[in-house]
Amino acid sequence: MPRKDSRNTKMKIVNAAWELFYENGYENTTIEDIVERSETSKGSFYHHFSGKDALLSTLSYLFDDKYEALEGGIDLDGDAFQTLLDLNKELFFMIENRVSLDLLARMYSTQLVTTGEKHLLDNNRTYFKLLRKIISHGQQNGSLRSDVSTNEILKAYALFERALLYDWCICNGNYSLCNYSQSLLPMFLNGFRTK
Repeated sequence: MPRKDSRNTKMKIVNAAWELFYENGYENTTIEDIVERSETSKGSFYHHFSGKDALLSTLSYLFDDKYEALEGGIDLDGDAFQTLLDLNKELFFMIENRVSLDLLARMYSTQLVTTGEKHLLDNNRTYFKLLRKIISHGQQNGSLRSDVSTNEILKAYALFERALLYDWCICNGNYSLCNYSQSLLPMFLNGFRTK
């Protein structure tokens, strides 16, 4: 199977799984449900995943899929500050409305105790590549400070987003993640904006 077809199949399975986890809960979703929703086969499922538990670490793929969908509409010559705010709003709105709080918390807890790959920190993810591009262009066009490295801004931004998600999880989602982020993120990003 060509690589692109394999990736498309994997993403169909991931998207279907997370939709079902949100709708029915993790425990009430079966592999058969995921295969049926994704319009794939059990063979395809087991080619990509060892079982349902392996899907818990794929939430970062769902996030990256959202970033890939948004990437085409980004104006790299525009204000990087606003672009970062807009991307965060889109992602956090999706998380708030499509990702179970329990599963988000599980994903974070597995990342804390895993001795293997930490998907959230993988610099090859679309998330990091896109943010690096936006920040770098923002520094070049003067909308973001250039006396701080692109990687330092990127690391701080990713840390801030993870902190907001973590706080939302430990507060049991008792506030709007999207609205809260849109009120705090501008204050944080102002530290990297040119005066």
